[in-house]
Amino acid sequence: MKIIVLALGTITAFAGAALAQTVVTDTDGNGTYSVEELTAAYPDMNAELFAKIDANADGAVDADELAAAQDAGTIAK
Repeated sequence: MKIIVLALGTITAFAGAALAQTVVTDTDGNGTYSVEELTAAYPDMNAELFAKIDANADGAVDADELAAAQDAGTIAK
């Protein structure tokens, strides 16, 4: 019985990790994400990666650009 409980606990832990998503917060409420806001969610964010995600080069990442970067595997979901 102990082995079954341990196995179920391990499976649940892995399933939870697989379903986890990165949460990006628009802290200033302007509808886009700054490099600082993305860095809070993605610690490896840098100016080069931000520029790659910012497809229209307006200095901010909108929801569509963020989703495109996640779908392309540029950053994690």
